[in-house]
Amino acid sequence: MRFFVAWKGKLVYSQSMKNKAVLIGLDGVPYGLVDDLANRGVMPNFQALKKQGVFAKMAAPLPAVSSVSWSSIITGQNPGVHGIYGFTDLAPQSYDLVFPNFNDLKAPAFWHKHPELKQVALNVPSTYPVKPLNGVHISGFVSPDMEQAVFPAKYLPKLAEIKYEIDVDSELAHQDMDSFLKNLFQVTEARVAAFRYFWQEVDWDVFWLVFTGSDRLGHFLFNAYRNEGHKYHGDFLRYFKRVDEVIGEIAGRLNENDSLLVFSDHGMTEAKANVNLNYFLQESGFLRLDKSSGELYNQISPQSRAFALEPGRIYLNRKGRYPNGAVEESQAEKILEELSDAFSRLDFCKQPVIERICPKERIYSGAQVANAPDLVLVEKEGFRLRAGLNKKELFDKDIFTGTHTGDDAFLFVKGSSSFVDDSLKAEDIVAIIEKTII
Repeated sequence: MRFFVAWKGKLVYSQSMKNKAVLIGLDGVPYGLVDDLANRGVMPNFQALKKQGVFAKMAAPLPAVSSVSWSSIITGQNPGVHGIYGFTDLAPQSYDLVFPNFNDLKAPAFWHKHPELKQVALNVPSTYPVKPLNGVHISGFVSPDMEQAVFPAKYLPKLAEIKYEIDVDSELAHQDMDSFLKNLFQVTEARVAAFRYFWQEVDWDVFWLVFTGSDRLGHFLFNAYRNEGHKYHGDFLRYFKRVDEVIGEIAGRLNENDSLLVFSDHGMTEAKANVNLNYFLQESGFLRLDKSSGELYNQISPQSRAFALEPGRIYLNRKGRYPNGAVEESQAEKILEELSDAFSRLDFCKQPVIERICPKERIYSGAQVANAPDLVLVEKEGFRLRAGLNKKELFDKDIFTGTHTGDDAFLFVKGSSSFVDDSLKAEDIVAIIEKTII
């Protein structure tokens, strides 16, 4: 809601009376986890907030990865409109692997859609490289160059002073978990310092603050969550206790009519096994590789009918779209039926691996649907769908103990419940903000 006052016979906007909105994102945190930790007293501030608004499960767009989810959250659109389907893609008319970034987003972010609102966007994933806006933008992962991760650039010295880092050094977890946890808390404290600085520095209307350490912690130590005997159980809880303290600090700074949203982009659960989909496609006769013809996806031969990109994205090797494409449009429907039948029978120790097989037309809409995967596989809980090109086995394990889920992200909205229903999706967040403050 906007407030105006009379001055010299005219209605003018009053900065001192405007309502504000704060959005706090917890990357990779499932509804069940945050509800459990709140109920157990690990997150007492969030427990108190739950009584002041609506707390609900929220569905992530498919596939359930941060690049896709955050693109939907900040644009209010499904991937068929914003065009981001994963952390990787193939360059047009080639098999060359590319990494889409903020420049590839086909729909405007909320802060560009509403330039009349001064906004701070702190650590929102998949928003690199930053672009000018009315306010401040510090991108989240993946951001390889700090100078292109900060707008305006005048804040670079301040961020260096507080030892700000874009992301936790996940490689440390592969070497020494104690070092990883030390870095996790260092990065978190620098994030808190940045939030406090920009909260005072900028006369903002909307403030976005995202914690991504929660996702890293979940991937490497989700098995420490419920296991009280685990060496790092206390550290797992300590991280969420610290995040809860920040949530409480922010809630305490807001006025009664200010909006507060706390949410995640997707969920997480304990991992059972990796599923190497390209291995499965090879064994099932859909994919053939010619290792003499190049590296990675350039090995795909003209005899291939389908291949996989992570996570769970299946593409037909279509003629005219790929250099060695062989699938005619007239063949597509039959091959998709064969693929669906094969994946429906995929099992691990007599447990089904695939929960749902989604044709792109069923889950996406918009001008970018032509670039979407032909099928998106939704895994049964605990399975981690990997591309697994050149893998030697269908199932394997690695250091990750947590894997994504798509149906149990969460959203908390302070106040009225009129904006939240049982069909809540990540792309609804933009509409909720617009209804509360515009």
